[in-house]
Amino acid sequence: MNVYMPSGSSGEERQQFKFKWMDDFLPYAKKIAEQSKGLIICGDYNICHRSIDIHNPKSNANSSGFLPEERAWMQTLFDNGFVDAFRHFNEEPHHYTWWSYRAGSRGKNLGWRIDYHAVTQNLVKHLQRVVILPEAKHSDHCPVLLEIKTS
Repeated sequence: MNVYMPSGSSGEERQQFKFKWMDDFLPYAKKIAEQSKGLIICGDYNICHRSIDIHNPKSNANSSGFLPEERAWMQTLFDNGFVDAFRHFNEEPHHYTWWSYRAGSRGKNLGWRIDYHAVTQNLVKHLQRVVILPEAKHSDHCPVLLEIKTS
């Protein structure tokens, strides 16, 4: 499943829409996971899960994408049978998937990790690797490669 989760950065109304979307999506994802042999939810979540996923957690503590409610939602996702595939392999900070176009952020690696592959627990044993590819410069995001072996 590929998703683009709403951004809440344009104002309070949009942030409330994002919260509603998150509330609706979690039970849907759990239902699909229960009905399948394995589920990968990849895409732009527009949320940094942990402080190691953002270049400046202190100054962004009140920024959409790093709000406590958003981070708690991500944790709930991971507490309900999903695994952050990248963090399964790599617990090091400073790995980002999005950079602002402002102030040369990408060149300075001042980014956010907001693009994820959440995999159901039963697929973890099939994961080969997950790699962020920051050298691929097609937008303000970069690709995240997930290799999985099913046989």
